[in-house]
Amino acid sequence: MKPIRLMSGFLTVGFWTLASRVLGFVREIMILSLIGPGPLMDAFVAAFRLPNMFRRFFAEGAFNAAFVPMFSGKLEGDEDAARFGRDALNGLALVTLMLTALAMIFMPALVWATAGGFSPERIDLTVGFGRIVFPYIFFMSLSALFSGVLNATGRFAAAAAAPVLLNVMVIGAMTLAWITGGGVINWLIWTIPFAGVAQLALTWGAAARAGFALKPGLPRWTPDMSLMVRTAVPAALATGVMQINLVVGQLVASQYDSAVSWLFAADRLYQLPLGVVGIAVGIVLLPDLSRKLKANDMGGARDAYSRASEFAMALTVPSAIALMVIPLPLVSVLFERGATDTDDVAAIAVAVAIYGLGLPAFVLQKVLQPQYFARGDTKRPFYFAVVAMVINAGLAIGLAPVVGWIAPAIATTLAGWVMLGLLYWGLRGMGDAVHVDARYRHRLPRIILSALIMGAVLWVSTILLEPALGTPGLRYIALLALIILAAFSYFGAAHKLGGVKLSDVKGAVRR
Repeated sequence: MKPIRLMSGFLTVGFWTLASRVLGFVREIMILSLIGPGPLMDAFVAAFRLPNMFRRFFAEGAFNAAFVPMFSGKLEGDEDAARFGRDALNGLALVTLMLTALAMIFMPALVWATAGGFSPERIDLTVGFGRIVFPYIFFMSLSALFSGVLNATGRFAAAAAAPVLLNVMVIGAMTLAWITGGGVINWLIWTIPFAGVAQLALTWGAAARAGFALKPGLPRWTPDMSLMVRTAVPAALATGVMQINLVVGQLVASQYDSAVSWLFAADRLYQLPLGVVGIAVGIVLLPDLSRKLKANDMGGARDAYSRASEFAMALTVPSAIALMVIPLPLVSVLFERGATDTDDVAAIAVAVAIYGLGLPAFVLQKVLQPQYFARGDTKRPFYFAVVAMVINAGLAIGLAPVVGWIAPAIATTLAGWVMLGLLYWGLRGMGDAVHVDARYRHRLPRIILSALIMGAVLWVSTILLEPALGTPGLRYIALLALIILAAFSYFGAAHKLGGVKLSDVKGAVRR
């Protein structure tokens, strides 16, 4: 994949991820406004986290780390990729069906293990919600497989667009509930499994049009499946460790009223740049690196890694600065309405600033992990994740008596930087393909300086626009003005200093 094509892949996935995250913001704004931080929202967040947790464990984490490089290699080597994809589909369907059945039976134990600080009434509410939304894992896992097929063939749009369906359907359901006076929470939770069906239909159809109309059948145990499982198990353990971090944070937060809701809202805000940049880069980079390494194109692999790192930092560093400089205006304009008051906004803003400090680490992890997965190395990321898990759990539990509900956010950020350091340390001995080129080394300090200039402009502008930001009719215009000022100051400085060349972006956008 040539650099311009690689960049267009980043932008394609980034565009659809941006669309999904923007609609996700609308979804969270509606949830916070119509339901608000409190027992109902805490129960929904804890229940919906269960299928999402296992989805990352089975589909987006372990499974794709093993499946995508093998499928890409078979495409490159003219092997029977379709048969391998069909066997993987049948195996994944069996595992996720069994998981869903067990979760439905043992839902009370799952809720107690992940939100044990809830009151008995809130636990019962979460169990009920969990049994409705958990089947989402089955449909989303299969959708993730077809997304992996599409990504490996260089068709990124349909796979990246699939998450948009969830947000569109949920927003539509809550709007209808609000108009008709129905129970918003009930419409919300019942829509989720149906959205999973829609996402599976979209990706399955796109894969069929790409020549991979995989049909379900009885699972087969083959040498390829054996190799995929042996590769996936360490990645599953690594992803499982990351999910333990989320569970520990939720367990700590569940002991404080509304804290689960506050951290969820803050998480959604910093997930916007993480999803648009980090996840997009990881999705595009993994199959590209896998093909180049199989072809022994080390120069091409190094160039792909350097451009991915450059693209990630060019958008992540200014995003992190913005989250740390103006968290309160962002949260206030986005979430302060209806059932969400100024106290909720202040709490969410603190968490947003802390997560913003860790954003570069979270994104760079997505850039570095493909270096391991493309080589079939899923063991060392697991070992690194264990170290990060111990640090995260120790900090979250140890800091809670001192700083209260915000301890999980601090622990997540610090553990993220530790994980990044370990991933860099583990690159030693992998050859020149894991070393960034001179262009990236030249541009990175200029990107950072440009982002700091933007931060100063934002800080001054926020002071000047403070009256407008506090006025209901003007605050949306004031926030838009801040965003425009940030974009012009950052990209203008980056272009002048040589951190970002606008011609590179224009070329990729045209493609």
